[in-house]
Amino acid sequence: MPLLKIENLRTEYPVGKGWFGPATKLVAVKDVSFEIESGETVGLVGESGCGKSSLARTIVRLEKASAGRIIFDGRDVLGLSGEALRRARSSFQMIFQDPYSSLNPRMKIGDALDEVLRIHSRMNAAGRASRISSLLGMVGLDPSQAGRYPHQFSGGQRQRICIARALAVEPKLIVADEPVSALDVSVQAQIINLLQEIQGKTGISYLFIAHDLAVVEHISRRILVMYLGKIVESGFSREIIANPAHPYTAALVSAVPVPDPARKRSRIILPGDVPSPLSPPPGCPFHPRCPHAIERCRSDVPELMPSSKGSSRLSACFLRDEFNAKKEDAK
Repeated sequence: MPLLKIENLRTEYPVGKGWFGPATKLVAVKDVSFEIESGETVGLVGESGCGKSSLARTIVRLEKASAGRIIFDGRDVLGLSGEALRRARSSFQMIFQDPYSSLNPRMKIGDALDEVLRIHSRMNAAGRASRISSLLGMVGLDPSQAGRYPHQFSGGQRQRICIARALAVEPKLIVADEPVSALDVSVQAQIINLLQEIQGKTGISYLFIAHDLAVVEHISRRILVMYLGKIVESGFSREIIANPAHPYTAALVSAVPVPDPARKRSRIILPGDVPSPLSPPPGCPFHPRCPHAIERCRSDVPELMPSSKGSSRLSACFLRDEFNAKKEDAK
């Protein structure tokens, strides 16, 4: 049984209400489904504005789901509220994108960690102090720094503090929402290596979100590609990077730097920007920017289906169907 199972999850935001009509709804997450196994890292990638953060916040119940199910450890957490939800949250935590704004500037980091432990555990003061020292050591910080304020740390150190805070109550899953995008490249590598080391020691699962496919490939066993609120491709990282089955994924892969000049990829430049979720295009959401769009793409919405017979990789593209048909005709 998977640790996390998302079924047809949908997140909508009311944007405004006219004098004579209902409120306009912005659909940020559209019927998303996927699973994460225990000890697995699944990457979620896509351009800014495609709904990644809305999905992350909905999973940890910081945003309200409009429809669907979130099955965590065999229980639907969408049905929880109050004390039951508070207890469940100790099993799934979140690391936010900006370590500068996700810490209270007036609270010492030791107090910030102590607050989490007081809410989610029954430890006494001595036990909490011991746990705080252990957490800071786990993320590569000196326990003697517990009395310092966030402004006394660098960006990478602040993100380590945020990781320690997420680990405080020993969760089974951490949703990491672009945890390295605000950091320098050298510091990014340190944080990613730290997350992998922690996973090796604890067996924790990650949903790792980023817009940089190179970063996601490095840390993830499987990758989900998101566009305008929908998953358009999913599969094992190596398969997706080596042979993308969706035109949007192919464009993202083409932007990943390759160290060997002899293997340099041809860059695919997509025209325009991600359409507004307030007025999504009809048919396939990617067709206005797709270099391979056919007439059917402008009217029909492709389903997320196996890219080939018996394949575990899924793709939401009509070109997949035509490609498979050609292979069958050639046999």
